[in-house]
Amino acid sequence: MKRLEHFQKYRSHSVRGTEKAVLLFFGFVSAQLQGLFNLLLRQNFAKNQKSSLRNGHGISSKTLVCWVLIAAALPVGRLAAYEYAEVTLDYVAAKALQRAQKPFHSPKADLPDFLRADKLDYDKYREIEFRHESALWAAEPLPFRVEFFHPGYLYQEPIHVNEFTLTHVQPIRFVQDWFNYRALKFPKQIPADTGYAGFRILCPLNQQDKWDELGAFIGASYFRLLGKGQSYGQSARGLALDCGEPDRPEEFPIFTDWWLGKPSQGEDRLKMYAILDSVSCVGAYRFVIIPGDTTVMEVEAVLYFREGDKVRAVNADRKPIKTIGMAPLTSMFWFGKASEKRFNDYRPEVHDSDGLLMQMANGEVLWRPLNNPAQMSHQIFGAKDIGGFGLIQRERDFSNYQDLFNAYYKTPSVWVRPNGNWNEGEVHLVELPTHYEGLDNVVAFWNPKEQPQPLKRYGFSYTLLWGSNESDMKLTFDKDRVISTRIGVDPRDEKVREFAIDFAGPKLKVFTEANKPQAITSCSANAGIPYSEVFYNKYNSSWRVVLKLEPHNQDPVDIRCTLQKGEEVLTETWTYHWSPP
Repeated sequence: MKRLEHFQKYRSHSVRGTEKAVLLFFGFVSAQLQGLFNLLLRQNFAKNQKSSLRNGHGISSKTLVCWVLIAAALPVGRLAAYEYAEVTLDYVAAKALQRAQKPFHSPKADLPDFLRADKLDYDKYREIEFRHESALWAAEPLPFRVEFFHPGYLYQEPIHVNEFTLTHVQPIRFVQDWFNYRALKFPKQIPADTGYAGFRILCPLNQQDKWDELGAFIGASYFRLLGKGQSYGQSARGLALDCGEPDRPEEFPIFTDWWLGKPSQGEDRLKMYAILDSVSCVGAYRFVIIPGDTTVMEVEAVLYFREGDKVRAVNADRKPIKTIGMAPLTSMFWFGKASEKRFNDYRPEVHDSDGLLMQMANGEVLWRPLNNPAQMSHQIFGAKDIGGFGLIQRERDFSNYQDLFNAYYKTPSVWVRPNGNWNEGEVHLVELPTHYEGLDNVVAFWNPKEQPQPLKRYGFSYTLLWGSNESDMKLTFDKDRVISTRIGVDPRDEKVREFAIDFAGPKLKVFTEANKPQAITSCSANAGIPYSEVFYNKYNSSWRVVLKLEPHNQDPVDIRCTLQKGEEVLTETWTYHWSPP
């Protein structure tokens, strides 16, 4: 599902001596890049707003002289040329369409040889540290800053970054002086057009006098965001192609070019555009990030799929695309309450997300607890005009994790809310087996029924919510929730599995032992449910459904359960894809 470099977990983008082994392996360092030339320009222009190049005004003679002198002093190739342009989705989409008419060219081919993993290994990469004072927009009183990651080691597909205002665009070139390499020596100068591995965004997220990390964009089309008080957990991606298909490898599109919009003083959001490229398609993306308790990201995308001959020119064996993963989410689930397979670990639960939540057009809300299966599981939920889906972290009690180093109870839930109708399609849930927490082994995405045609514009948009409170994220949907799932062997018959499913919420509070809600259960034809009963749990004011599942063979079984009173559906529909452990 993921290449090795994208499987590695990280909790922070700075290196500290006490970081966990996974972070040490990944080798993320604080890379906060902004060019000396751009910095000098910003400092000079900030004193003379009327002559600010980035705001589209004229240049004073004094500024022009300063500019010429600086340019003369800089090495050739460091000067970032600018263009007069209004950056919009159509501006980026035109570039994407032009690129889609040619075969894919990997940025890896342009990376200097001495930055590749066989030359720049983990220990050497760790030596590199960005000089923090050079962050983009750090010299001005603006609400956001951008810091960049150094290319090389595992990050061999560099991105090219531009800054834009209402009327201007200029590249942000690579400048070696922005980094502290300590004792590390390269055989030659890194070219100014090399690009970066990625970038991270900072803002005063948790307190006004402190710059906190809001998000990071690094590796293929992966990115993570945070809301207030949260810790890094799951990721989102720009696109996933043929994810979880057993007869072909997954194709990993990559963001290759970025346009970062310079914010105004006091602005509450950051605007960005990107080109996504791959063997099979090219995309143009617009992102608007609004930080808060629940951080909101508006996403609008346009895809152009390449014609077959352009695809085969790069990969002669590439089969036609089977699944187009729109709004893909990637997370980690090692074990939790529902896990039948346990590991030699002192912690009760280890996961970034514990369930897939889906809102169907007919009003039904599905909750599917996550699992770490013995072999790959790929479950598909057909839907039309889906209201939304997301990977949710419901367990918010530290005592259920007991991890002092990884704040799993603070990782964000991520909800995908389509803008407009997405028509017919499917929510896919792919789960891979994993033996430790360093692997992201869960993916959820939307696959449209109508597949895009080559070189035809295919547009869609959605909103991503990154939050820790489902009520604040408006994910209650007037249904009481599933709060836990537990599974074990029936003590009277080892062939029978026993499920304990707990439901809680305001609708269920009115019921008593003498007036119980009803459990409506069902399963696929290769199993039976010989017993189900509802019990009140006085210890946490919830209602527990105990059901017994009798499999008829070794094939997976789909199970459903909900609580009702008469015709009124009181709760989410609990659904599970059980396989022999």
